[in-house]
Amino acid sequence: MPKLSLVEQETFLAETPGFIMDIATLDDEGGPHLCPIWFVFEEGRIWFTPRQHSVWLVHLRREPRVALCIDEPTTPYRKVIVRGRAEVVHEIGNDDLWRDRYRRIAGRYLPQNDASAYVDGTDDQPRALCAVTLAQAEVRTWRMPVGAEPYDGIWAKRYWTSDAKVRQAAPELFTKSRE
Repeated sequence: MPKLSLVEQETFLAETPGFIMDIATLDDEGGPHLCPIWFVFEEGRIWFTPRQHSVWLVHLRREPRVALCIDEPTTPYRKVIVRGRAEVVHEIGNDDLWRDRYRRIAGRYLPQNDASAYVDGTDDQPRALCAVTLAQAEVRTWRMPVGAEPYDGIWAKRYWTSDAKVRQAAPELFTKSRE
């Protein structure tokens, strides 16, 4: 499957309006908990802000392993999937230290005036500031082929059955060991 180049990945993660990110945390019993949230990509990190009573903040404090999924609903269906560890960079009550970053997060999803009003109108609801550093995480990317790229690369070879049409159209792609 075509992977995003580093430039494509960074461009996708920084686009405005922003795509929603799903964050998966582990609950007290080790089960998955999934929550769609806003984020911003800066300094090689994905930054996000759980409110003080977010159940997934409780999960992060106990077990920092997370999975993140950011994808777009239209072609070329770009996606970035991350498995890593979330760090609580600023605890609840330190919002003033990073409020400008929160404005940038809100500004990816709302018009700038609305984003500022949203941040100012919710500053009585303390948040933590968390981040996942991509260089320390497992990052997988994917997109549909663009332009003249061959379509047969959209799936790993291991997914094609022995009678798949793509094997007949391009058998040389399948003579090497499976991916």
